[in-house]
Amino acid sequence: MPPTWGGWAADVRDDPFPFFAEMRAADPVHDVRLADGHDAWLVLGYDKARRALNDPRVSKDMLAALDHDPGVVAEGLPGPAFSRHMLNVDPPDHTRLRGLVAQAFTPARVAALEPAIRSIAQELLDTLAAAGPGAAVDLVAGYARPLPFAVICELLGVPEPDRAALQEWFLRLLRPYAGEPDPDMVAASDSIVGYLGDLVAAARRAPGDNLVGALVSASAGNGHTSGSGDRLTHQELMSTLFQLFVAGHDTTTSLIGNAVVALVDHQDQLAELVADPGLLPAAVEELLRFCAPVPHATFRMTTQPVDLDGTVLASGRQVLVCLAAANRDPARWPEPELLRLRRPRRPHVAFGHGIHFCLGAPLARLEARIALGMLLGRFPALSLSIPRHQLAWSHGDGLVLRGLASLPVTLIPIDQEE
Repeated sequence: MPPTWGGWAADVRDDPFPFFAEMRAADPVHDVRLADGHDAWLVLGYDKARRALNDPRVSKDMLAALDHDPGVVAEGLPGPAFSRHMLNVDPPDHTRLRGLVAQAFTPARVAALEPAIRSIAQELLDTLAAAGPGAAVDLVAGYARPLPFAVICELLGVPEPDRAALQEWFLRLLRPYAGEPDPDMVAASDSIVGYLGDLVAAARRAPGDNLVGALVSASAGNGHTSGSGDRLTHQELMSTLFQLFVAGHDTTTSLIGNAVVALVDHQDQLAELVADPGLLPAAVEELLRFCAPVPHATFRMTTQPVDLDGTVLASGRQVLVCLAAANRDPARWPEPELLRLRRPRRPHVAFGHGIHFCLGAPLARLEARIALGMLLGRFPALSLSIPRHQLAWSHGDGLVLRGLASLPVTLIPIDQEE
């Protein structure tokens, strides 16, 4: 019987790294059974992870996988009609979809967002500070979550008055659950679907200078199909918008929250960062490696046998790449279980590798640098306001996302420090 992967007890979910290290030391590739009962190949070593992520025989085509086995992956809400985006397809569709979305993440467009990100962060920090010196606040609800959500709304052109309701719907939709989604989640999904439809309709009437307008201009409302040049079908358009909202804020929320906990856990590293803000770019890279906001890569399945240094991954099986384990591989990094912000930089796989490398990585890095820099610049003596062991990572079985439901902290302004 292969070991079960996922569906862990709370202690493993909250701190999975010792378990990952034990499994990686035993073998960088394992035959496992997922919590949903499906067999899968688990890849934990850094070199093998990069190879698996970049092998064209390891497919991302979720609809083809569902045709092969309808139960192979949970479709989730809002359902398969919203699953035809670049994370779930192979070339040539992937090449076409990624090329259309990439226009929103050019270096110039990302850099142009910096003033807006700083303004949003400043406003959120002002609101937190209004609670009073030494007050306990929830850094996830008050900062780590609304900051990236507001940024993705800026990128996509969501009007300011609509953002609070949209964020609340996504919060309800994305909460962990077991079994079937409850009526509240279904209602939130329906509200999101309806809103995205309205957003697209408004952009068709008057395309704006934002990503929704650009995607609508490339959509196939005139009857083009996905095989016709660089056009988008309506399903691809709606799927892409939904995926951008989810990927554009949830992972960065987890990164910011996890990073703050890691720094509080390593007071010497926190002190170095506070003393030298120029360390922020290197710090973000080390925190990405160390904190694992995305512990496993998204769905993949072999279409042919794949040989990983003698371990043959059979065709028609899921491949689960454990990014968190690969990023702490001692064959790649000396003392990988230690957080070292001045560690010599070596590429990690926190954003994946190969053609599916995260398109939003430059934006996520920028948001993390600004979020951490402004937070620590204003509240360098922040501390947890609850015992460390009471923190709980909330994303279900912890396979794709690993983030905190809440992060109670005490924020002491710089002029209140002893």
